[in-house]
Amino acid sequence: MHSPPLSPLISASALRARLSREEAITLLDCRFNLVDVLAGQAAFGQGHIPGAVYAHLDFDLSGPKTGQNGRHPLPTRDAFAQTLTRWGVQPGRTMVCYDAQGGMFAARAWWMLHWAGHTDVQVLDGGWAAWQTSADDATAAGAPADAPLPDPALPSIAVVSTADVLANLEASAPFTLLDARAPDRFRGENETLDPVGGHIPGALNRFFQQNLQADGRFKPAAQLRAEFTQALGTVPAEQVVHQCGSGVTACHNLLAMTVAGLPGSRLYAGSWSEWCSDPSRPAER
Repeated sequence: MHSPPLSPLISASALRARLSREEAITLLDCRFNLVDVLAGQAAFGQGHIPGAVYAHLDFDLSGPKTGQNGRHPLPTRDAFAQTLTRWGVQPGRTMVCYDAQGGMFAARAWWMLHWAGHTDVQVLDGGWAAWQTSADDATAAGAPADAPLPDPALPSIAVVSTADVLANLEASAPFTLLDARAPDRFRGENETLDPVGGHIPGALNRFFQQNLQADGRFKPAAQLRAEFTQALGTVPAEQVVHQCGSGVTACHNLLAMTVAGLPGSRLYAGSWSEWCSDPSRPAER
């Protein structure tokens, strides 16, 4: 018999129980601040879940920027494999990612680990706040030592490119774009992160924060499924491509659809920041 697929979310109490049994889990602390890029690392130094390693959005979960590939381009798969080795990741080992921003950065790590071929990956529901609430004083300070392990050579999942999105506009739209940015930025208003406001023609909008309850945890699966079904209509999950400003919060919608039992959607990693870097590409406002 096949074991049931791993839930994409794990509660703080369940994680604490698994760690108390000394199960083999690699923890990634993904706390980050887009305005102060060192704030997450500083917070990690002040306290984190014992045994966690820090995953920096700019340095670990992104590759070099060229001015044409967006604000948080994907690293090469080989470069990311080296990062995973430095973190002590190996095939078959469960990964748990967390942050303090409602899962927006942890979701990026969750997706990238799947992209690198790892399937045993979960996001801590409620993040750092949920851990602090449930785990009393179970925190550690400072950076743990890295454990060098073999490079995991695993199959990856496909990424949608800008060329694919352009072709989608010119064809019979084989996929539907779902933009995770706030509605005002989607409309081209109050844009402060990218030089051009607006969205890719034909895209739909689902603000990623709509995936969360007031306490910072994800909504129940049935509610998420109903909301995504309402937003997408009859479009099947396999024909949904997620994007946002730079390929970060798009992963939050992708994760939420997986939680909702709607797996199979894909990511346009370059997102709006890559799209708008070429003024010849169309935009709607």
